[in-house]
Amino acid sequence: MEFHVLGPVEVVVAGTAAGLGGPKPRTLLALLAVNAGHVVPLEQLIDAIWGEEPPEQARAAVYTYVSTLRRALANGGDPEVIARSGGGYRLAVDLDQVDLHTFVREVSAGRRARAAGEPGRAVAHLRQALAVWRGTALGGTQGMWAENERARLAELRVAALEDRVDVELETGGGESLVPELTSAVAEHPLRERLRAQLMLALHQSGRRADALACYQDGRKTLLGELGLEPGPVLLAAHERVLRDEPGTPASRPGAGLRVPVPSQLPFDIADFTGRAHEVAELARRLSEEAAGSRLCAVYGKPGAGKSTVAAHVAHRVRERFPDGQLYASLRGVQAVRADPAEVLAGFLRALGVPEADLPVRLEERAQLYRTLLADRRILVVLDDASDERQVRPLLPGGHTCAALVTSRERLGAFGGASHLHLPVLDEAEALTLLGRVVGDARVAEEPEAAREMVRLCGNLPLAVRIAGARLAARPRWKVGRLTERLRVQHRILQELTLGDLEVRGSFALSYDDLDDRERTALRRLGLLDVSSFGAWVVAPLLDCDAHEAEELVERLVDAQLLDVSTVDDDGGALRYRIHDLTRAFARERGEAEETADEIRASAGRAAECWLGLVELAGRRAPHVPDGDSLLARYLTTDRIDEILAEPEAWFDAEQTGLVGVVERVSGLDLTDVATRLAAALCSSVFAVRNLFGQWWRTHNAALAAARRTGDRTGEARLLSGLGWLRYEQDRFDESIAYHEQALAACELDGDRRGQALSRLDLSVVQCEYGQFAQARHSLDLALPVLRELGEKQAEIQALHGLGRVRTEQGELDEALVAAELAVAGYTASGDHSSRALALRSVSLVHRAAGRLAEAARCSQEAVDLLRTADDPLMSAYAVQALAKVRIRQGRGEEVREAMLECLATCHEMQDGFGQGLMLRTLGELELAAGRFLDARAHLARSVQWWDALMLPVWRARALRDLATTLDALGETAAAEAAWTEAAGLFRLHGSREAREPRPVLRLSNPAESSPSGSR
Repeated sequence: MEFHVLGPVEVVVAGTAAGLGGPKPRTLLALLAVNAGHVVPLEQLIDAIWGEEPPEQARAAVYTYVSTLRRALANGGDPEVIARSGGGYRLAVDLDQVDLHTFVREVSAGRRARAAGEPGRAVAHLRQALAVWRGTALGGTQGMWAENERARLAELRVAALEDRVDVELETGGGESLVPELTSAVAEHPLRERLRAQLMLALHQSGRRADALACYQDGRKTLLGELGLEPGPVLLAAHERVLRDEPGTPASRPGAGLRVPVPSQLPFDIADFTGRAHEVAELARRLSEEAAGSRLCAVYGKPGAGKSTVAAHVAHRVRERFPDGQLYASLRGVQAVRADPAEVLAGFLRALGVPEADLPVRLEERAQLYRTLLADRRILVVLDDASDERQVRPLLPGGHTCAALVTSRERLGAFGGASHLHLPVLDEAEALTLLGRVVGDARVAEEPEAAREMVRLCGNLPLAVRIAGARLAARPRWKVGRLTERLRVQHRILQELTLGDLEVRGSFALSYDDLDDRERTALRRLGLLDVSSFGAWVVAPLLDCDAHEAEELVERLVDAQLLDVSTVDDDGGALRYRIHDLTRAFARERGEAEETADEIRASAGRAAECWLGLVELAGRRAPHVPDGDSLLARYLTTDRIDEILAEPEAWFDAEQTGLVGVVERVSGLDLTDVATRLAAALCSSVFAVRNLFGQWWRTHNAALAAARRTGDRTGEARLLSGLGWLRYEQDRFDESIAYHEQALAACELDGDRRGQALSRLDLSVVQCEYGQFAQARHSLDLALPVLRELGEKQAEIQALHGLGRVRTEQGELDEALVAAELAVAGYTASGDHSSRALALRSVSLVHRAAGRLAEAARCSQEAVDLLRTADDPLMSAYAVQALAKVRIRQGRGEEVREAMLECLATCHEMQDGFGQGLMLRTLGELELAAGRFLDARAHLARSVQWWDALMLPVWRARALRDLATTLDALGETAAAEAAWTEAAGLFRLHGSREAREPRPVLRLSNPAESSPSGSR
């Protein structure tokens, strides 16, 4: 089977021309034949056949033409010679089966023979090349592509003819060339090289006058058609004829080919900073001659300074490459990338190859390029490569040369290459670079502002350089002024622009190189405003499965727009990080390209999935999500188990991102999910870890959204959460205020359930604050509603609260009933931690009633349960209750070390109430043991805590014990003052101590020294 395009387009099958149909299928076949062995994209085929206005059914028509051609070629035994591949079609034949490629091969062979000084072989090859032509190329085709390609092929044909004539003129064969050249000049009257060759052929034939006349005809034609005088080639031929010099060719492109020493390296900046390790390593690798070619590939994110480093290193090692340095910008992330064939043409010209001798095909240019570089010491720098396919033809073959390639992606397919990742600068390097650009004095004058500036620039060299250049151009500006402008996230990319340098443009090049799904993933990650995340997040953002999400994230890593931040020890759970400036760019593109509905929907799906994981993290594996939840749509149980394999570590990694997500969805007024996620985080993470700052941020953000959207239910829930926060922080007056606001919101909304729950929460704080009557009132109002509505768990909590309040008021029998009902309720519901706290409350009642054995049993059970639950803070409270019993039993020394540990735990957990309570109990222990000075020290510190927390009842209890201690120390007046103040506070707040006598110290029977059973 033979394919002909150098004349009418035809295919000869078994000696017979196949029927190819009309101009359109012939054009399709011609395009495939010209690019034989390579895939031609479907879009390129459509454009070649129909141009800029293809019909709606163009794709279907192409399929039809391909089927028609396959049937026509079936007689050749291979109907699949036109193969579907990679979004296009490929003519799967040997190049020798296509006349164009035979022509190109023979022309190249002829030129090589001429350069090698073998004129006979050169002429034979060139004649063979021209012999395959059968007329005007691409006959029977149509369209702009065919016209342009026809002109190109005609140019190649004439150039081959000129090359053959040059060789024949060198050997004195001019006379036989006259007829052929006369015809060629008549066909191409403006082609000066052909006319010059005809003049020399006439001169060699002894027809000097005809040669001069030929010149005059040519001059007249040039002036008449173009208004130009003859050029150097024609003038040189005219000069030789006038001087009657022996005939020589008009030009000799291959003869005596001289390879010059190119020096194409770009400018090496004077203030190059840092990168000492990277520069040294690259210089070492490039300078070491190895058995194979030396190839170093540098990759990194946009703006990391890859091009600058490459230029710097190349200048550093240039002396080791005395035969020259070649450089090309491959424009790998731009819309129009550098064509390797064109780059090779430029390299070959720089190496001294005349235009006429440049091979046509990429493969032949690469062969000539490697031939010229063989055994020479040349450095090739290829900047901003897109992929291995673009780079491979440009690599030298010999071991004496070296290549340095930069790209945004890691070019992993190069075997034996040395790969070097270029990260962002560290802080010291970034500050040094800023000082080099703006002046060290200005940086030293405002060191903190300079440090923040490079942080805001993400230590990205391009960003730091632009920021520094802006300051250098404004000598009156303080460093802090630009730093302040950079803090505004939505303007930061605008600020990092100067002249033709801009961070935005650098990111845009990488962004434009992504496909649609990758761009969407990057935009939505930017809009979500998280800096660190697991790949699963992209699944809800794009509403795709987890596998596709992971593939998209990995492709963004390859594009240097995301970084891998952490990997678990088992290599299972990868986490990724998005650079601050990348995130700013992605968010900017998202706000410009995504609709408001798309932004809200994608962020809402992601937040729902985070909420699902937060709720599951507290459970044991397998973590099975609700079947109708969004989490179940995107992640399997196995994948969730993998993510939550170490829940504490997962929370550590996600903590900042979770806060950011709540703030983001709150900003989008997605109040429902914002409220639920904030509440879930509060109960499962923030309260347990005392992460009060994160608790405050999430609740305030969601509360603002609830108020904007008029969501009273969400508002009440968030106000209650803030009340709980202030309670945990021992800021009881603020806690009460928030709970009262929550109650008011529920009343405005007519929400009876919400009112009851708000009163329940309020009662806890009122009791702690010493407002026992108010707490009792809140519970009396809440408990009937909770029973009516069937809120069983809340009813149990209310009973527990009622037991505590009645204990404080001295109603011990009623308190015991309520507390034991709470224990039974918690036992039935399987809530072991709450059961333990209720058992502690029961122990307080028994202790107050003097039933010390029962008190010890209950408090010991509470300690055991809480230690099993791994709750160190509540365990400390349970141990404190047991310690109070042991002190009254005369066994205080048994619990002394445990109480010191409890004090340390409360200090570590930032629990002020707990510290005051532990100090008072330690004071009681020392008092009972007769160590009065130690007792006074502990009790005085306890009083200080109650003062700071503004808790008068608890201050009174510490003052009561302090009065007893001062009596023991003989400080009667101080003791009297302390007791008088304590007794007044007990009466004011209606606590049971108001009905108890003043304690009397009896060391022989410590149980009688403090009859109160208070906490």
